[in-house]
Amino acid sequence: MPETLSPREVFRKLIEGIGAGRFTELADLYAEDAVVETVFEPVGPRRVEGREALRERFAQVAAHSPVELTPANVVVRDTDDPEVIVAEFDYHVHHRVTGRTFEAANIQVLRVRDGLIIGSRDFHDHLALIVAGGDLPHLAAALEGRDSS
Repeated sequence: MPETLSPREVFRKLIEGIGAGRFTELADLYAEDAVVETVFEPVGPRRVEGREALRERFAQVAAHSPVELTPANVVVRDTDDPEVIVAEFDYHVHHRVTGRTFEAANIQVLRVRDGLIIGSRDFHDHLALIVAGGDLPHLAAALEGRDSS
């Protein structure tokens, strides 16, 4: 029987997969009924439920993301709950369309059971990504409830 990965090991596989651009593999790190909340997502879904919905989301990112993400300054903290870790890290971001490079701060609170992520609360700097892509007008239109196309 293979050894079950710890929350730290699962996070390491997650962040390495993101950094390598292997988005289509990431859903396999999540439980079938996992829940991911992106707390500061300004206009997209803030809650995704289930591995298959996550698989679809990651496939969209793989197909359409204009950024390359390199994790840096990673600090993982244990909590008094052995299933839960808190990861603080930055992404060195390269926006392939605009050519901009910058850092974006992130915090993830992961709950891992039996080697799979069952819950995640993600606090990413979405605004930095929007600004780097020159998408502030689209954001403003979306927040005002109008189509900016």
